[in-house]
Amino acid sequence: MNSNQALLALGDGSVFYGTRIGAKGSVNGELIFNTSMTGYQEILTDPSYAKQIVLFTYPHIGNTGTNLEDIESRSVWASGLVIRDLPLMTSSWRNELILEDYLKKRNIVGISNIDTRQLARIIRTKGSQSCSIISGKNISEKKAIHLAKDFHGIGGTDLAREVTTASSYSFRDVFPLEHEGVMKFKVVAYDFGIKTNILRILQSKGCDVTVVPATMSTEEVLSLSPDGIFLSNGPGDPEPCVYAVKAIKELIEEKLPIFGICLGHQLLGLSLGAKTVKMKYGHHGSNHPVKNLETGLVAITSQNHSFTL
Repeated sequence: MNSNQALLALGDGSVFYGTRIGAKGSVNGELIFNTSMTGYQEILTDPSYAKQIVLFTYPHIGNTGTNLEDIESRSVWASGLVIRDLPLMTSSWRNELILEDYLKKRNIVGISNIDTRQLARIIRTKGSQSCSIISGKNISEKKAIHLAKDFHGIGGTDLAREVTTASSYSFRDVFPLEHEGVMKFKVVAYDFGIKTNILRILQSKGCDVTVVPATMSTEEVLSLSPDGIFLSNGPGDPEPCVYAVKAIKELIEEKLPIFGICLGHQLLGLSLGAKTVKMKYGHHGSNHPVKNLETGLVAITSQNHSFTL
């Protein structure tokens, strides 16, 4: 069998043959689709995609290569990559390493020449699927299906603990200011899977940001004398993060300004008595609230979960 051949299998027994991209080997995870036309490197390095295999609906992925500036965290967190076409040429003055070599260097398994439209329709209809990708010489449908079924989803999993920083740090030490200006606010950012560009934006708005582990206690946060608290994005199910919900409740009592996005938004909702429910499929979405005019309930959606107030 061709060593460049790859096989994608779903937990329902569906199989798709394609071409290997990236590292040889096998991987499983939750298959979700993303409709972004650009930013594939940022997505691969976004901790929010931990334990997920990303299917891009845009057909040409890799045409601008990769570089060291467009990474959102210290590693690639997506478990695998599924695309329609890997361009033969890379065209960008910012390119430092082609996507194929970038994946190999980071031991990420991927597959191309897949009918991504068909796969996206399956996810759209049935919801996010357990999935596996196997590449190399000794691949089999039976092995791929078994590996896909062996993944039991991200519901009930606390992935924030896995992706968070091990210790606190000042973002100014990591990303020094080009022009020293007046930092108006001291912000403590809980790292549930934070993206670098969020920190850049906060800093550009005059925030002196200290990033802290997801499990940091209220007492430790208050000892930093923050003007506000930021709750970051992140992967997994918000409900198992009981330590974070407890801390947020206590910080609310302190009357500190608190704001968050994605997982942080969901954790804030839980701390205020809301309930979360996993969305049918992961996708390139937003946190736009949608109000039910009959019930008056507001549903706030994020990448993989939503909650109602």
